[in-house]
Amino acid sequence: MYGGLDLLAIMADDDECKGEDAIAPGSKDIFVQLVISFALGISAFVAFCILRPRWKTLYAARKRHSDPQIALPVLPDSFLGWIPALYRVTEEQILASAGLDAFVFLSFFKMSLRLFATMLFFSATVLWPIHRAFDVSPNPKSSTTPDSSSVHPSSLFSNRYLDESFLFTAKHKDGHDDKNQSYLWSYLAFTWFFSFLTVYFMNTETFKVVKTRQDYLGTQSTVTDRTFRLTGIPKDLRKEENIKKFVENLEIGHVGSVNLCRNWAEIDGLMTQRRSILCKLEEAWSAYRSQKSMSSRSAIRHNFVNGEDEQEDAHEEHADENGRLLAGNSLRGLMGEGEGERPKIRLRFGFLKMRNRKIDALDYYEEQLRRLDEKIQVARKKDYAPTDTAFVTMDSIAACQMAIQATVDPRPGQLLAKPAPSPYDVIWKNTYVPRYRRRFRSGLVTIFITSLTILWFFPVAILASLLSICTIKRVAPSLGESLQQHDITKALVQTGLPTLVVSLLNVLVPYLYDYLSNIQGFISQGDVELSVISKNFFFVFFNIFVVYAVSGSAALADFWQIIKDSLSDTNKIAEKIAGSIQSLGNFYLNFIMLQGFGLFPFKLLQFGSVSLYPFYRMGAKTPRDFAELVQPTLFNYGFYLPTALLIFILCLVYSVLPGSELVLLLGVCYFGLGYFVYKYQLLYSMDQPQHATGRAWPMICRRIILGLVSFQIVMLAILVLRKAFYEAVLIAPLIVLTIWYNHSFNQRFVPLTKFIALRSIKRDSDPGRESNPNQDEGEPTRLARRMSTIDEDREKGVSFINPSLVVPLEQPWIYQDPPPPLSPTESAGVNHPSRYEDEPEHSNTTVSTSSSLSLGDTHVWRTSGDNNV
Repeated sequence: MYGGLDLLAIMADDDECKGEDAIAPGSKDIFVQLVISFALGISAFVAFCILRPRWKTLYAARKRHSDPQIALPVLPDSFLGWIPALYRVTEEQILASAGLDAFVFLSFFKMSLRLFATMLFFSATVLWPIHRAFDVSPNPKSSTTPDSSSVHPSSLFSNRYLDESFLFTAKHKDGHDDKNQSYLWSYLAFTWFFSFLTVYFMNTETFKVVKTRQDYLGTQSTVTDRTFRLTGIPKDLRKEENIKKFVENLEIGHVGSVNLCRNWAEIDGLMTQRRSILCKLEEAWSAYRSQKSMSSRSAIRHNFVNGEDEQEDAHEEHADENGRLLAGNSLRGLMGEGEGERPKIRLRFGFLKMRNRKIDALDYYEEQLRRLDEKIQVARKKDYAPTDTAFVTMDSIAACQMAIQATVDPRPGQLLAKPAPSPYDVIWKNTYVPRYRRRFRSGLVTIFITSLTILWFFPVAILASLLSICTIKRVAPSLGESLQQHDITKALVQTGLPTLVVSLLNVLVPYLYDYLSNIQGFISQGDVELSVISKNFFFVFFNIFVVYAVSGSAALADFWQIIKDSLSDTNKIAEKIAGSIQSLGNFYLNFIMLQGFGLFPFKLLQFGSVSLYPFYRMGAKTPRDFAELVQPTLFNYGFYLPTALLIFILCLVYSVLPGSELVLLLGVCYFGLGYFVYKYQLLYSMDQPQHATGRAWPMICRRIILGLVSFQIVMLAILVLRKAFYEAVLIAPLIVLTIWYNHSFNQRFVPLTKFIALRSIKRDSDPGRESNPNQDEGEPTRLARRMSTIDEDREKGVSFINPSLVVPLEQPWIYQDPPPPLSPTESAGVNHPSRYEDEPEHSNTTVSTSSSLSLGDTHVWRTSGDNNV
C-alpha cells in the first residue's frame, strides 16, 4: 500500500501524469472503446441467439415451471423473433408472472428511457447549435495533423468538438475565454428545465407505481397481508394467549393465530448438523456405488441425468419392503455384500485426538444420522424461552393494516407493529437474536462498509495510475514509447483497461456486500436485498463519481488535500469539481459504452453461469448436488440496480455540457437495452425469491433526487468557473427546491409504498374479482387479475412457523429420483417401512422439476435436434 501511495505522490509531482493526462481518454480512444464494446456485445448477443433455442433449460427456466394460468407468450425459436414477442409482454403479465419487485425495477428503466429520449430531443435541437456556435474545437496545443490512415472520430459523430479530450469543455472559438458569456444563460435555463422534467417524470411514474401497488396488494389475500410482526414485547406478555388477548383488546379485529418466536438455537443447530451428516452419507453412498458399478464418476453423472442405467442396476436398487431407513441393516439390502470395497473414514479419538482408526463410512454416518433424528424428535417437543418478537395473523387485511399504521404502545421501543415478510422470506435464525446484538452487529457492518468504501479509492487510484501511459513511460520507457507511437494500442491501454478495471470492481464488490448484509441480522431476505442495493450504490457513487469529481482522474492521492484546502477556500472545491467533471467526461462516456453495449449482452447470455457450470458439474458428487446444480440462477436486484442509478446520475450531470447529445444518446441506448435484457431474465430465465413488495421504489427516487442535487451543484461549479456569477446564484434556489421536494416526497409517497391503504383493500370475498375503490366508473381497471396472484400461489397452505420444528426429515438421496421425506409421525428410532427402499428406480423423474430448469441438465449440451422443452 505504501509503495502505491509513493507512486501516487510521485505522479502528483509530475505534470505529465496529472489529471486528464493520466487516464482521461481522447476522441480516438472513444472510437476504440465503441468498437471494443460493440465487438464484445455483438459476439455475446449472437451467441445468445444461437444458444437460446438449444439451451432452453437455462434460457427458459422460469417459463418451464411457471403457472400455466400466467399465460406468458412462448418465444419463437427464430434468431431474432423473440424480440417482438418479448416487447409485446404487457405490464399486467409482468405483475402476474414476476410480481411487484420486477414491475418496479422495469418501471425505472422505462421511465429513464422516456426521460432521456425527451432530453435528447431538446439537447439535439437547442443545446447542440449553441455549443457548436460558442464552444471551441481543439486546443491549439493538442491539434495534430490528421492521419489519413486512421479513422477520425469526427467522421463517426460529425461533431467538431469531439476532437481530443475537449468533448466536455467550453471555450470561445478562438481558443480564449469568451468575454461575452450570454450563452451561459442557456446552461441556467436547461438546468432548471431538465430538473423539473426529471421531477415530472419521476412524479408521474411514482403515481403509477403507487396505484399499481395498492391495486395489486389490496385485491389479493395472503397470510402475509394479514400478518404483522410485533417486536419489543414485554416479558409479562410473552405468551401466545396474552398477546392474542392484548391485540383483540385494541378492538381492531380478531386474531387468527399468534406465533411467538422462541430461542430455537438448539433445534436449528441440530438441523444444520443433520444436513451436514446427510451430505456426507450421500457422498459415501455415491463413492460406494461408483466403485461397485466399476464406472467413472462421469458415467454415473451421465446415467443420473439421462436415466440409462435403470435396467442394469434395478436388482441392486430394490430393497426389502420391510427395511428401515437408517437403523440397523436398513440399507444393507441395497449394497450387495462383497461386491466392492465399502468406503472408509478415519475416526480420531482419545486424548487430544491422538489415536485414530478406520471405520465403515456408511455405518458411521448412518448411525450419526439416526442419533440426530432422535435428538431432533426430542428437541421438537421442548419448550423454548420466548423472545420479544411474534407474528400475529389477523382475520382480515384491514385489521392488520390498522395495527401496522397505528402507534400501539406509548412506551418507546415497545410493542412496535411492523409489516411481516413472507413466511418463505423470514430468516428464522435472526428472529431470536437479541435486539441489542443485532444493532451492534449492524453497526459494526456499517462502520466496516463505510471505511472500506472510503479507503477503496487507494487501490483504484493505484490501478488507474499503473494503467496510464505516463506511468508506463516512467517504469518502462521503451514500452511506453512503443504504446505512444501506435494509436490503437495506446487507446486500448488509455481507455479500455481503466474502464475495465472500474467495471470489474463494480462487479466483484457487491458479492462482499451481499455477504455482509446477510450477517447483519435482518429478519427477511427482502430487507437484505434492499440493504445490498443501498450499500452497493453508496460504493459506486462515492468511488466512481464523488472521488473522481473532487480529485479528478489519477490524482486521487490529492483527495484529502483538496478537501482540506476547500475548507478554507470554497472556490477551490468548486473549481476542482468543474475541472474534473469536464476532463473526466470521456472516461464516463466510455464507462457507459462498456456497460451498455459491451456487458448487457453478456448478462443476457448469463456468461457467468455458462462459464462456471463445467466446474460446478465436475465438483458435484451426489444426486442432491446435481439437483441443486440445475436450479435457476437467482436475480439479485442489489447487483444490477446501483450501476443503473449511477449511469442515470451521470447522464443527468452531463445533460447540459457540450457533447450532451452523445451522452443522452448513450443513456437512451443503455436503458433501452437494459429494459429488454432484464425483462427477459425476470420473466423467462431467472428466479427472484425475495418478497419486497416494491419497496425499492422510494430508494430509487431518493437516489434520483441525489442525482439532481449533484447535477445542480456541478452546473453551479461550472458557472462559477466561467465567472458567470449571476447564473450561478440563480441555481441556488433550485437546489433548495429539490431538497424541499425530497422532504415532500417522503411525506406524500413513502407511506403508500410501505403500507396498504384501507380504501384499497378488497371488500368482496370473491378472490378473482377486480376491486379498485379509487377508480372512476369509466376508467378501465389497471390490473388484469387472475384467480390468484403469484404471492397467493406461493403462500398457499403456509404459516409463520420455524421450518426446523415441522419440516419432514429428508432421507438420503442415493438414486436418480429424490426420496420421499419422512412424515412427521415417523422417526429414525421406530421401525417403519422405507417408502424409498421399496420403490424401484424410475427413469421418468417426476418429483424433481428442477432438473429441467437450468444449465445443469445435460439436455443443455445436446444438439439442436433434441427438443426437450
